[in-house]
Amino acid sequence: MPNSRCFLIGHRDTSSDILPSLTTEIEHHIREQGITEFVVGQYGGFDRLAAHALYRCKTEYPGLTLTLLCAYHPAERAVILPRGFDGFWYPAELEQVPRRFAIQRANRLAVEQSEYLIAGLRHPGSCTASLVRYALGRQRQGKLTVTLLPLPDGSPCPLPR
Repeated sequence: MPNSRCFLIGHRDTSSDILPSLTTEIEHHIREQGITEFVVGQYGGFDRLAAHALYRCKTEYPGLTLTLLCAYHPAERAVILPRGFDGFWYPAELEQVPRRFAIQRANRLAVEQSEYLIAGLRHPGSCTASLVRYALGRQRQGKLTVTLLPLPDGSPCPLPR
């Protein structure tokens, strides 16, 4: 499915140990699934690592688009694109969402509007795990393909409760 969108999500305290497996999975999605658009947030370690890996991949795969997911309206919080990003996406549906729920709702909208999800899950009881549970439900319905990255030690990702 060319021109498909892949959203990447993980925990803000993710260490750089996950970078090799994250990069490998991104490259697999590019080569095997034909992904050309990747969406990444901006609020933690996983997001920074994903952006870094994608920035490096853009030199080898020049047709990629890297989009920054914004949870807050650009008029309220100016959007400064980090190096390597091609643009930003602020889902219009967020205008009616209270600020305290904006990040969670933006992430859910990104899952709903993507064909693929790469998730780096470390804490099975977190908000990220809740979103991954939701994404796995969409996968069972045939609406999304979810990839759970292994932990840095190679053990499987802890499945969300």
